[in-house]
Amino acid sequence: MTTTNCLLALAIAGLVLVSFPGLSRGDADARRGRELAGECNPSGTLRPSRSHSCEDCCKAGRSYPTYACSPATTGSTKAVMTLNDFDAGGDGGDPSECDGKFHKNTERVVALSTGWYANGRRCNKNIRINANGRSVLAKVVDECDSLHGCDREHAYQPPCRPNVVDASQAVWDALGITGEDVGEYNITWSDA
Repeated sequence: MTTTNCLLALAIAGLVLVSFPGLSRGDADARRGRELAGECNPSGTLRPSRSHSCEDCCKAGRSYPTYACSPATTGSTKAVMTLNDFDAGGDGGDPSECDGKFHKNTERVVALSTGWYANGRRCNKNIRINANGRSVLAKVVDECDSLHGCDREHAYQPPCRPNVVDASQAVWDALGITGEDVGEYNITWSDA
């Protein structure tokens, strides 16, 4: 390799490390976030001025990315399934966007990240979730808001990541996911 080619290779490597600092630190979370978000980049940030007392609540002064998009959907879209309490007084915040109602956690219901929610176009439609060697149908009843958060309406939680299927306990149970695995789980989903 010539000196010019070596310098060019070093310049490109440096550019990659500057553009993606998580790679230079070996930051697994930074890489995981980019991989799961696909080609959906943050559209802004929220920086709350007050902290709240719950474990998952926003913290004052911390930046939370917001997203107007979600990764493109396919016949088997990769996502992270999270647990949501859709009942009154649960961590889901206000009633569901699609019907203005709360839902029992025995119902197979989900909220989709803002981009996948598609301004309500998936409201009251079923999606198929695949995980743990099982498949289940769940009804879309809400948006997991990727643009807003850290307020009462969103139970003081940060904006949703762009690749989330926020599911009721009934969905987790139907997929046979229990114990320490409940909370966040890699899945695939598709429109049913």
